[in-house]
Amino acid sequence: IHLPRHIQLVALSATVSNADELAEWMQTVRGETDLVVEHQRPVELENLYLVGEKKSAKLHMMRTLVNGKANAKAFRFDADLRPTRGRGSKSRGRAPRPWRTPTRVDVAQALGRHELLPAIFFIFSRAACTDSAHAVLDSGMVLTTADERAQIRSVAAERLSVLGEADRKILGYDRFLAGLEAGVAPHHAGMVPPMKEAVEACFVRGLTKVVFATETLALGINMPARTVVIEKLTKWTGDGHEALTPSQFTQLTGRAGRRGIDTKGQAVVLWSPFVPFEQVATLAASKDFELSSAFRPTYNMAANLVRRYQPERARQLLNLSFAQFRTDADVVRVEQKLERLFERRTQISGRIEKDFGPVDEMLAALATPVQKDAGTQDIAFALSRLRPGDILEIDGPGLPSVGVTLSVAYRKGNRVKVVIADVDGESHELTAQSLEWPPTVVGLVELPEPYLPQSVSFQFDAGRLLKRAPKISSGKHRSLGPSGSIRSIDDVSGPVKKALRRLGKIDSEIAGLQTSAAKQAQSLAGQFDRVIDLLEGRGHLDGWSLTDSGQRLARLYHECDLLLVEALDVGLFDGLSSAEMAAFASAFTYEDRRTGQNDRPWFPTPELRRRFERLTKLHTNLARQERDARLPNTRQPDAGFMAVAHGWEAGGDLHDVLGREEITAGDFVRTAKLLIDILRQIAQLAPVAQTGRTAAAASDGIFRDLVAASSMVDSTETGIEDKMDLDDDSQG
Repeated sequence: IHLPRHIQLVALSATVSNADELAEWMQTVRGETDLVVEHQRPVELENLYLVGEKKSAKLHMMRTLVNGKANAKAFRFDADLRPTRGRGSKSRGRAPRPWRTPTRVDVAQALGRHELLPAIFFIFSRAACTDSAHAVLDSGMVLTTADERAQIRSVAAERLSVLGEADRKILGYDRFLAGLEAGVAPHHAGMVPPMKEAVEACFVRGLTKVVFATETLALGINMPARTVVIEKLTKWTGDGHEALTPSQFTQLTGRAGRRGIDTKGQAVVLWSPFVPFEQVATLAASKDFELSSAFRPTYNMAANLVRRYQPERARQLLNLSFAQFRTDADVVRVEQKLERLFERRTQISGRIEKDFGPVDEMLAALATPVQKDAGTQDIAFALSRLRPGDILEIDGPGLPSVGVTLSVAYRKGNRVKVVIADVDGESHELTAQSLEWPPTVVGLVELPEPYLPQSVSFQFDAGRLLKRAPKISSGKHRSLGPSGSIRSIDDVSGPVKKALRRLGKIDSEIAGLQTSAAKQAQSLAGQFDRVIDLLEGRGHLDGWSLTDSGQRLARLYHECDLLLVEALDVGLFDGLSSAEMAAFASAFTYEDRRTGQNDRPWFPTPELRRRFERLTKLHTNLARQERDARLPNTRQPDAGFMAVAHGWEAGGDLHDVLGREEITAGDFVRTAKLLIDILRQIAQLAPVAQTGRTAAAASDGIFRDLVAASSMVDSTETGIEDKMDLDDDSQG
């Protein structure tokens, strides 16, 4: 948006399915833009499914997709996805499930036998990555030659020479090096950068054969492999387990296949008792990688817009964002949908008014309660006459237009439930309440045997039969209504009521879409105005001008920017020692990644406890105003790193500061780097000169030994443009 128009841009991405939308936005804000889309992958990707047998060491490996569709042979592994019941249930005595998830050692051995190494094994747990590398090492497996082990020792000596003896001991250096020499290694954000860089350097040289990594490795690092293994299709987010999105799946499998070395890359997904094969195949076949915008006007951004532009220009810049462009595009799509709804309403009301009078009067009459719902009874009657194998034409929201009947069941109160499958093998429930009209039978298929309508594979096969089945001529359609004229406009007691109900639903949908469009059109501008109002109310703006604290806010870049500036303004950083300064500043940079932890933080000095209590009150006041203004809440300060920061700045060694703390060495280094950045900003912006000097001294005290060594990155060998130390995984 701010870049001069004469500057040309080249933008590259592997996973954007709405590239045309992005190009249209760039053309709007930048001028002429060409979109180039390449559908051919440089190295062909083969998706594989790996299943283990419970009673033997045998593994079954098969293609996930055949001709772009789910491999029908793999559905047999879904035969028993139902959870086993407890003692005394009807299922007691049923044969146990014959399949299992292959162990990580099994997989490494299998990939070696099939010449599918080197491989990256993605596991969404740091602890499990390290444990897996140890398990392969403990199994006695050695994947390297004597010459390769010599090269590995040379790389390790070069990359890890920055680690002192004491650091090596606490980091488990000897066991790490033994695994590296055997050809296996972990890679995750809990490791210190020198150890990760050693893994990367060995891997790109072909020396490391199996890397157990979190998804961090899929971002920002040029480390392709012949094979990628994905153990689970869910990951822990800190709040719960979530399924991988198609974009995340493609990002991970994008590491499979080394250009110029491999003719084909393999992406292997392991069998799980909790994931049906259909879900695996859907992810592998999906092309839905839509790029969205996370743009929102922050406090720092608002301050800079006020500092540099007049109000009209500031809002214009917001309107040029991709977020606003997408919002406007959504409004256009809503308007198009509204137009179709209005057209449909006109058609239906025109047919009714032609023979029966004003629609508005009949809608009012329809709103009067009646004793029985004749339309619903007609639909229920029709459903009761269905039989498995009937091909139906259906009219209902969220339902396919055509389906094949799988089962007909009666619930309590004589309610009818019909289960159908669509052409893709997806199942849907039909009830009298879910349909607009009684379905019409337009054909018949012979369902597969054995008859297992709840089985995923049975539904998939039924869908394939439906796709191939011919429909009978309209003259031979089997009417299911009680009179056979259920769709006739002349039947006032039935179809007209249904048409009027449909009009009522259309009117409700129109009202909802109109409200949504109005909200979307004002989303960014409204949020920006609320940010401006809050800043003015808290003294950082005077009209459209920045106060002194507002000037500091415009120069401070941090997720807790406003809270940090206000803490400086009220003197919470003044009068601290350099160690206390480092400890107190860490409350803005550290966030405990563990869940369910209620440990009380330990404060190195009583003064730090008092300062943190005042900071907490300041945050509570800010958060309350943010909630009232409907703005995202500033993250709460976290005192969990104070003791570590205080001890390290005071000169303690790695063993002293980490010995009793639940934090990995990698998290320590990363948080220390973030702390250095914020201390350097405080040194520049503190209203009190002595506070700035103390912050600078604290920054120098943190930047030493392992922290300093981990900041010297050589990207020439690994192809790393930007070190990505963050990942979404919890610490085990």
